[in-house]
Amino acid sequence: MIDADHGQFHVQDLDPYEAWIAEHATDPDLVPAGWTEEAVRLHRIGVEPHSVPVGTARDDMVESLITVHASAPTTEPTAEHIVEADPDAPTGQLTVSSPGTDPADGPFLAVPAGWLRVRVSCVPAEPPPADTDGGPGDHFLYRMDLWPSDRTHGLVVVEQGPEIWAG
Repeated sequence: MIDADHGQFHVQDLDPYEAWIAEHATDPDLVPAGWTEEAVRLHRIGVEPHSVPVGTARDDMVESLITVHASAPTTEPTAEHIVEADPDAPTGQLTVSSPGTDPADGPFLAVPAGWLRVRVSCVPAEPPPADTDGGPGDHFLYRMDLWPSDRTHGLVVVEQGPEIWAG
């Protein structure tokens, strides 16, 4: 389970991400956490250097499964929405957090240093046994599959879920 505060959680290579933010945070052309209108409506992930924010259908504790593979895994056949992107993880150390938590508090995940491919799959799920608030939004397992890549492939929506899905 992960706290999807403000309907999102982040997977980041923290030190390079913080260095990038320190240099670019005041750039008026950059939207916070890569949440462009298209990202919110269609991709359901933001994309920034060294960071992949994942949009969730609930502002609550959500189920997540993050797995590192040696090569591209098979696609989850029951996923309602699947999107892929290319985070750069130069330190080989990713942290998982949400807007209401300090990323430095972890948890941390070791990955191959360098370019990665990430596949985020939204798999319909039952409410967890300890549903924290019973609030609005569908329940999903947010499955993130990561594997090393020798180059960037760009953002790709593999399976487009319904446009309106939260609440």
